[in-house]
Amino acid sequence: MKLKSKIVLSAMAVTSAVFAQTAPAAPETTIAYNIGVVSEYRYRGLDQTKGLPAIQGGFDYSNANGAYLGLWASQIRWIKDASTTNTSVSGNTEADIYGGYKFEKSGVTYDIGLLTYVYAGNTLKNIGNNSSDTDLVNANTTELYGAATLGAYTLKYSNATTDLFGYKNSKGSTYLDLTANFDLGSGLTLTPHIGRQAVKGTTSSYYPGGLSYSDYSLTLAKDMGNGITATISSVSTNAKKNGNFLSNSTLYNVAKETVVVGVKYTF
Repeated sequence: MKLKSKIVLSAMAVTSAVFAQTAPAAPETTIAYNIGVVSEYRYRGLDQTKGLPAIQGGFDYSNANGAYLGLWASQIRWIKDASTTNTSVSGNTEADIYGGYKFEKSGVTYDIGLLTYVYAGNTLKNIGNNSSDTDLVNANTTELYGAATLGAYTLKYSNATTDLFGYKNSKGSTYLDLTANFDLGSGLTLTPHIGRQAVKGTTSSYYPGGLSYSDYSLTLAKDMGNGITATISSVSTNAKKNGNFLSNSTLYNVAKETVVVGVKYTF
């Protein structure tokens, strides 16, 4: 989540015939781990690593009742790149801690949960290269979310219960996105996505036009077998011409369109 001030997720089914064709009970718990690498880390359309690769990984726990808990982490650069004049700004890792509950009703799968983004040791609030930068605070962010999935389509709404990614007075910012997953056969999945990030409290003279924007992506994934998935994504936003989305350190445009490739191993 980096902008001008550089602020800026299987169901396992097992079927067998035992004795008189009696199916075994569903597992009480499931734990899955994953590790991977991407050519650059994009989140909600914005570059988090200044065009550089990132190593990522995590784990997911779920039980038969629908409750789940997970942790996912990635390398980032946006916090350290936030300022050219204050070397005390640090934070190079993002850790997402999330938990929630999924249930199905009338053919629709619902998902409600809480997500906290932790930027360990971040000192974003130390930026002082502009008088308006005193509006920056700790980058750690918490969001409540709810989602509904019908067939291939998932609609999700997230609401920040804290300031959003370091912007003071941005509590209550929202993200609404629609994603679809189409099985193309032969292990291929096509995933189009559109999202709208609405950022509160950032319409001051330092952020002319504000920081709200929309993002779009189209991802093709290939199941390579043995837990390996390869992806290629086209990512863009409508903010690429907005000067608020330039890195302070090099004027790098974090909102410009790009192609991201990645590979992930799940076990």
